[in-house]
Amino acid sequence: MSTFLSFPEDFVWGVATSSYQIEGAWNEDGKGESIWDRYSHTPGKVIDGSTGDVACDHYHRWPEDIALMKSLGLEAYRFSLSWPRILPEGRGRINQAGLDFYSRLVDGLLAAGITPFITLYHWDLPQALQDEGGWPERRTAEAFVEYADAASRHLGDRVKNWITHNEPWCASVLSYALGEHAPGMRDMAAAVRASHHLLLSHGWAVPVIRANSPDSEVGITLNFEATEPASSSPADTRRTRLEDGTYNRWFVSALFGRHYPADIVAHYEPLFPNGMDFIQPADFEAIAAPTDFLGVNYYTRRIVRDETAEDNAPQTLFPDLPKCDMHSGVWEPVYWEIYPQGLYNLLNRLYFEYGPKKIYITENGTSFLTGPDENGRIRDTNRLNYLRDHFAAAHRAMQNGVPLAGYFVWSLMDNFEWAKGYQQRFGIVWVDYDTQQRTPKESALWYSQVIADNGLVPAM
Repeated sequence: MSTFLSFPEDFVWGVATSSYQIEGAWNEDGKGESIWDRYSHTPGKVIDGSTGDVACDHYHRWPEDIALMKSLGLEAYRFSLSWPRILPEGRGRINQAGLDFYSRLVDGLLAAGITPFITLYHWDLPQALQDEGGWPERRTAEAFVEYADAASRHLGDRVKNWITHNEPWCASVLSYALGEHAPGMRDMAAAVRASHHLLLSHGWAVPVIRANSPDSEVGITLNFEATEPASSSPADTRRTRLEDGTYNRWFVSALFGRHYPADIVAHYEPLFPNGMDFIQPADFEAIAAPTDFLGVNYYTRRIVRDETAEDNAPQTLFPDLPKCDMHSGVWEPVYWEIYPQGLYNLLNRLYFEYGPKKIYITENGTSFLTGPDENGRIRDTNRLNYLRDHFAAAHRAMQNGVPLAGYFVWSLMDNFEWAKGYQQRFGIVWVDYDTQQRTPKESALWYSQVIADNGLVPAM
């Protein structure tokens, strides 16, 4: 018989969303244009030609969505604010209607007994700031602090959990170098500058949020991949170290007071013949501002192969793991493996190497396209199994002393999946985009029971 895995009494079970992916109302009530508004309206950028103009219409249906969360017994809801909904030009003039929307949302959550976790930046930069150069420019970091101040002054009396940024790797490298996310640039030097200013804006914002909401907890969310070499060859090992450095270590090292890794600085230096003068002497102290928690987003692992090496060893035979419907790359898909062991390894690594006071899994989930059957039931067994096995992996890490305080499933409901449009479904709730009807999937009903029991039975 399987052992029941109990979680601590104060463990937080929640779900996560982001503003552009669910809100819609892209140009209503004084909201300014975001880089995702501009990007999704540009032909050829989103694979199915769709936009987030309506998405899940959460802007108008938020009371229904709160009632849905309450019915599932969810304890916390991580959502992001739309920066241009609050500051349409990115700085200066405040749009009171935007603040009022989030104030109503927060009040509704609290009335339903659901704790709000706010993410300030989940990629929808005001287009006005991008027109000035965007994140590669230091003044965007300064504007972010003004935005963080406005949001925390108006909501900090009720919101006590703040996340500055979601996945700065995506907001920098994926967006400014790989061109797969807004603003769709392909300039690695710009991406490195953007990554620095994202981290700097985080560090500058932390004391501002604390001043406006003294009893709050403040952190940041990073995305991580479990990188493993495709073989034991020196070439694959070196390549894996490099990719782990640009994807993982560059961000987490600076946040925990270790500056940028020397090997990755050396890797980037040729991009800057006149030196990396965008990094100023006091920046690292600011970036390493003490935080209350680290948010961890984990989905899959990456097996790294150095295809340029002539003397590479034969690739190791990895077990053929199941894969989900989500893939990296827009036009040449590489489907994501389902690898719970990677979460276990990652949590241990982060705690024992960097020592965060507290960790939240701020995103973990999977995309399967399973739709309603003839009876209207959505038997998404693959998603249920994915969550069960990742919950169990997290529980194992906690037995080693990892201070995991909560778990936010991605996502509450199917939504606009960035450059993949509506071709992916990460939700535990099905959304019919024609009618906007929400239908909990079997994974949602199972998750509801996990929350009620504060634990689960792992797979045999």
